[in-house]
Amino acid sequence: MFLYCKYETRLNELEDSFFPHSLLRRLWTKKSKSKKKRRNHSSNMNSLNSTLSPNTTFVHPPFFFINGFYDIPHAKYYYVFLCFVFVVTVLGNSFVMFIIYTERSFHTPKYMAIFNLAVADVGESTALIPNLIATFLFDSQYISFDACLANMFFVFFFSNLQALTLTVLAYDRLVAICLPLRYHAIITMPAMVVMLTVVWACDSFVLILMVSLITRLSFCKSIVVQSYFCDHGPIYRMACNDNLANSIMAKLCTVLFLYLPFILTVLSYVFIAFALFKVASWEGRLKAIKTCSAHLILVALYFLPIMGTYIAALTFTLHPNARIINTSLAYAIPPMMNPIIYVLSTEEVKEFSKQLFKRKKNNHK
Repeated sequence: MFLYCKYETRLNELEDSFFPHSLLRRLWTKKSKSKKKRRNHSSNMNSLNSTLSPNTTFVHPPFFFINGFYDIPHAKYYYVFLCFVFVVTVLGNSFVMFIIYTERSFHTPKYMAIFNLAVADVGESTALIPNLIATFLFDSQYISFDACLANMFFVFFFSNLQALTLTVLAYDRLVAICLPLRYHAIITMPAMVVMLTVVWACDSFVLILMVSLITRLSFCKSIVVQSYFCDHGPIYRMACNDNLANSIMAKLCTVLFLYLPFILTVLSYVFIAFALFKVASWEGRLKAIKTCSAHLILVALYFLPIMGTYIAALTFTLHPNARIINTSLAYAIPPMMNPIIYVLSTEEVKEFSKQLFKRKKNNHK
């Protein structure tokens, strides 16, 4: 409790030291209805509230301040670790995309979904980690209003795309094990294209709506974002006007892109478990389980840390530093692990990788 109070006091000092009262007054004061005041202050308002149109009543600051960690010793080592994670993520997922694109035997519906997952992994890491490193490792914690909205969109867009793609892969495994004779009739390339197109379209529509609702908010209380990126929750809670629509949108996104995909994935494996009980031989069961092992690990890596953080936040008060570390690792680690798990757990990918390295060795000789 003492640490939390100390943290709140420090935040107030931070706002006062970074943003003098004269600057805050110019940032957050609405245009006066009086023509005389409008003439006197027009130059200041035009420069500081450049994001506002002449007739709008919404107050948008030119920038936000990303607060990040508070008083953590050696925090820079954590950012260096995230830099390493980012490099491994990009290289690993690029390798997976390369082998799927070049090898004709991987031009199947299942590997199209895996390719989509690799795109989501690279997109999310690129939207999150480089900005995070630039923000805190190089002490550049200011971000413009428009850049903040763009960062919010892309981080959540690719994160949601991961969850939805894992659900599509769960459906693929469900059909493969429960309806093996009809698998190639149900899971076709056109069917997979339609599913992935719907995933991209729904994700885009909901996220555009969520981000556009932020522009209806006025920020006259604070511009310090209590997170490590332009997080939706901490930003809409800073608004000084009605944010009910934003709160509803936040809950809707959590249901659509976290709880619903997780429930559908769990239901898929419940049906798979019932189907495996009907298999007479243990050998047949183990073979079926092996085909699902990579996907099960990916599901656990993605959903469990994020849901654990959500449940912990609802159950008791999380210190901001603990919340930031948990969520940043939950967003950063799964994209790094996905290609490693698929290469190690999938026989076809493993064999192709061995052949590829053998060819390179022979070419060097």
